[in-house]
Amino acid sequence: MIQELKAFLLRGDVLALAVAVIIAGAFSKIIDSLVNDIISPILGYITGNPDFSAVMIGNIKVGNFINAVVNFVMVGTVLFFLVKAAGKKGEDIK
Repeated sequence: MIQELKAFLLRGDVLALAVAVIIAGAFSKIIDSLVNDIISPILGYITGNPDFSAVMIGNIKVGNFINAVVNFVMVGTVLFFLVKAAGKKGEDIK
């Protein structure tokens, strides 16, 4: 059983997945910083404060959900453009 576990853990797929997860965690911090420290303040400067956390319906904090959705859209947009840019670089190399 130990040999099977060792074979499973040392397969290329598992190692590649582990590396991808670690890189994704580090890359996530870069994207979060870009969105929170650069893009959000710029949007706040243009449109006023883009913080919806004070929005409530009764005791339900709807604003926190709106903030999460806005953050998701911004992160997705940034990732889209980064992946597109990386794809262009890859095509240029060929």
